[in-house]
Amino acid sequence: MAVPSFPSFDLLARLENAAADGDIDHVREILQTAMQHLIDVQAAVAIGADRYERTEERLARRNGSRPRTLDTKGGRLELSIPKLRQGSFYPSLLEPRRRVDRALLAVIQEAYVHGVSTRKVDDLVAALGGCSISKSEVSRICALLDEELSAFRERSLAEEGEFPYVWFDATYEKVREGGRIVSLATVIAMGVRASGEKCVLGVAVGPSETESFWLAFGRSLLARGLTGVRLVISDAHQGLRAALAACFAGASWQRCKVHFLRNAGALVSRHDAPAVMAVLKTIFLQPTGDGTRAAVQHALDVLEPTHPRVAQLLRDAEHDVLAYLSFPPEHWSAISSSNAIERVNAEVDRRAKVVGIFPNAASLLRLTTAVLQEQHDEWQDGKRAFSQASMQRLLHGDATGTTNLLTEGLAA
Repeated sequence: MAVPSFPSFDLLARLENAAADGDIDHVREILQTAMQHLIDVQAAVAIGADRYERTEERLARRNGSRPRTLDTKGGRLELSIPKLRQGSFYPSLLEPRRRVDRALLAVIQEAYVHGVSTRKVDDLVAALGGCSISKSEVSRICALLDEELSAFRERSLAEEGEFPYVWFDATYEKVREGGRIVSLATVIAMGVRASGEKCVLGVAVGPSETESFWLAFGRSLLARGLTGVRLVISDAHQGLRAALAACFAGASWQRCKVHFLRNAGALVSRHDAPAVMAVLKTIFLQPTGDGTRAAVQHALDVLEPTHPRVAQLLRDAEHDVLAYLSFPPEHWSAISSSNAIERVNAEVDRRAKVVGIFPNAASLLRLTTAVLQEQHDEWQDGKRAFSQASMQRLLHGDATGTTNLLTEGLAA
């Protein structure tokens, strides 16, 4: 197979002209020609033949081309990517960005187009070569990305089996809305399949964590086929708990132990907090259910005389904060708190800080979904959060050393 030859033009003369008249367009033309040549060479190798060449090594046939715009510090390059009749081809030097990076770039571009750029936006646009970005181009990029992300958000959960454990949480980001900057809630649900792998189940953006918003979110998960839920883990937000009780009647509710400890710490002085926290933390360090309940009684005996408000909080929350005891001991450290989903939220927040203020709610949902889909894909590498043996004990009701609270949790 003959390798395509580089286009014949006087490269040195072009560079001398660029230096003489200061016209950077010469540099752009040279760069565009060079990159197009590299693309054509790689396409010829992939096909097994150059244009109009007959070879026995041919693996495919060309079928026209599609345009590809590339912004560089040398200017905007207009390139052509060969299309094939069978299979696909994409040049390695134009390797597509990761989904989350494309979403972040789309948000930045959208903010820039709508005139709400910040210093970070300006710096990023400058790093991309200072190229102008049209509204139609941003709309095209966002439309292509939204189609992919929407498919992920709306996929059928019934095809993925049962989800015994489900976590719920929310994070807040700043968005421009009606000429004002407001905080919008991004609610997220993640779960563990019956086979032990973690999954992102859903995400939605709304004005606040109201009961009606959480209820609509929970019902959307059920409509998509979420089944087999035995334990839901969250903080004690009233609207969230009421919505979970309505959507997942018969499942247990685990009040996050970390949030519970924070609530308890808010009831005592800063001077007394370390001692009170030490007493409460011993509850969650016990290796058995009996030991845990004994630790609760000990904590009540110690705290009642000096910190009656904390003792009352523990008494009221005991059932909910110890719901994890009804499940396999190997799972206790993971299901007794919302730390698993908090780590996901932290990654969403980290990406959102790059934007600062989102131009609209759609851009916030776009970036959040992209981050979550990347995380979901990473979890599908065959690595299980819980062993198959422990999941089998859970599914067959053999969580030894525990008491059965499955029918009491959310209905209480």
